[in-house]
Amino acid sequence: MLDDIKLQPENLQALDIRSTPRDEMELYPLDTFGYEYPGSKIWIEFEIPEFTAICPFSDFPDFAVIRLSYVPNERCIELKSLKLYINSFRNVKVFHEHVINMIMEDFVKACDPLRVKIEGDFHVRGNIKTVVRANYKRPKKD
Repeated sequence: MLDDIKLQPENLQALDIRSTPRDEMELYPLDTFGYEYPGSKIWIEFEIPEFTAICPFSDFPDFAVIRLSYVPNERCIELKSLKLYINSFRNVKVFHEHVINMIMEDFVKACDPLRVKIEGDFHVRGNIKTVVRANYKRPKKD
């Protein structure tokens, strides 16, 4: 029965949805430094309590606490660049679900960690609270 589901059309409210195209986001680049203890599996955790982006539907700001934990491989993320990267979302129109995936992609590309967990704990908006989580584990290389 569930295999026969046909999705309804998107945007039934006919809202003007305008996400910022990825190539126009002008996100600050993430910088790294060498991890001097490769093979020593430690967890590094960040809590970023002032994340802000713009809702593509309403053009109002969305606020969140971003929690990022990772196990470094050969590089660690440099904190000032992480702060500037996260702050550069303030003028970006992006959905909650997409921004967490984007942060994950950019983080993995920057420092090639062994593991990453990211949580976006978005503030209540219109009586709905959203939490988006993503996990990554580096594939073993042959």
